[in-house]
Amino acid sequence: MIKFIAFLFTIIFFIVSCKKTSLNQGEIAAEEDLMTTTQIDAFIKSQCKDAGHFEWNTASDVMVWSALQHSDNVMAVGYKPETEANIDNRIHLININDAAWKAVKEKLLQMILASEQKLDKSITMSQIIQWEEDVLPVLDVNVKNLETVKMLRANKMVRYAEPMGYEPKEAADMAAKELSSSGCSNSPQSGLVNGSDYSTISPNAKQSWNLIYHNIPSAWARTSGAGIKVFVIDTGCEFDQENLGSAFNQGNSGGRTVEKSVTLPRSTIFGIPYGPTETPDDGCGHGTAMAGALAAPRGIDGAACGVAYNCNLVTCRAAEDVFLDASREAKGVANAYINAANRTDVKIISMSMGRITNSSQVADAINYAYGKGKLMFCAAGTSFSWAAGWYGVVFPAWLSNVNAVTGVKENNVNSTCETCHSGSETDFTVVMEKASTNLHQLSLAMQGDVPSTVGGSSVSTATMSGIAALVWSRFPGYTRDQVLNKLIQSSSKYPNKSSSLGWGNVNADVATN
Repeated sequence: MIKFIAFLFTIIFFIVSCKKTSLNQGEIAAEEDLMTTTQIDAFIKSQCKDAGHFEWNTASDVMVWSALQHSDNVMAVGYKPETEANIDNRIHLININDAAWKAVKEKLLQMILASEQKLDKSITMSQIIQWEEDVLPVLDVNVKNLETVKMLRANKMVRYAEPMGYEPKEAADMAAKELSSSGCSNSPQSGLVNGSDYSTISPNAKQSWNLIYHNIPSAWARTSGAGIKVFVIDTGCEFDQENLGSAFNQGNSGGRTVEKSVTLPRSTIFGIPYGPTETPDDGCGHGTAMAGALAAPRGIDGAACGVAYNCNLVTCRAAEDVFLDASREAKGVANAYINAANRTDVKIISMSMGRITNSSQVADAINYAYGKGKLMFCAAGTSFSWAAGWYGVVFPAWLSNVNAVTGVKENNVNSTCETCHSGSETDFTVVMEKASTNLHQLSLAMQGDVPSTVGGSSVSTATMSGIAALVWSRFPGYTRDQVLNKLIQSSSKYPNKSSSLGWGNVNADVATN
């Protein structure tokens, strides 16, 4: 594999070196306009502070182009016929293979190709298209010419044109350093104390200490999530964790299904795929922990029990880690929402990942899933150094069609956990941090039956999705909106929504009564 990659780099270097001679003066002029990452990041940060979040439509053409150059040059281009108005609320009804939509797609692709060939005459359409899109009216294209960016953003057939893979450099660097040890760590927790950190429940499972704060054990007298399928978009599911595989049905958990899928595209270098095809296996650990907190069996092996221990589960590996800072991760997440949306058996979608900047393609996919009747929960955000103390709810949790969830402390439900984000877009909170020891919620480790612990808005989201599954299982005839209203009306702050903590903690006993 190392030799293959080295050979690939050699070929690419040769190709790029040869192409340098064919570039015209347009590229040289554009290079003089290139903004630094420091300049781009300062603008993003100022927009986040002023508006609460950042959207690429507030950036200039030069900034968008510069962000493309500083990332992987992959641009998401949302399109529509000129006569169409806003399509957010009906994107699930659009067939991109209809003549009008297909004509727009082909016209834009030809315009992009012609513009990019002004810099490099050898560029072909296959090199322009990064990924083919089958459902959404979106193009994923490689763009290097500033004039292409200007043309697209001024075109009435274009809904948006933005970089897919740019995140603030300092944020990405810190996330890579800090989240590699926190977001991607899921090891057994030693020293857990029975009666304090967990309770042993029949037949032989561990109930996490925090579930009583939502009266989940009382709700279990009526419902266990049976008949409801939850789709978890995350970093995958560890093949070696048998409680999410061969032992998914054991003890009080039976007759249910677990599926493992992947939507994360292969890595690319200059648009050329390399390395093995991605699998559903969890190389991070985060996805396994979320699936465990939500749906681990109430079994006989002494492992931690999930909130909806009888629900059906689909796990999807859509990203490498919890910080969505790569184009292929944005594409993987968008495809995951589309896949979940198009499954009539899926009721709930849970995602405990996010990013600083917006991704309109992911927003399109979420709107598509919402139109298909899915109930969606997203993590409000868990801090790392760059965003700590000032950044509110992260993307996509701040979108109106999802429910943002954050974590609060055991002794003060009006105070978020040490690393949890909150803001006006927050909808629900979950108790997940112990007052005395800062111990977090129990879940499944990567393998074995000794529980791990996991915190932040991530586990809060998985837990909230589990509570929703309990409610929907109790009232199987309910619509998405009826389930959501039941959750809201059973929350601690109802009927007065908090400006930063939403409706507060859901009382699962009341919600399932």
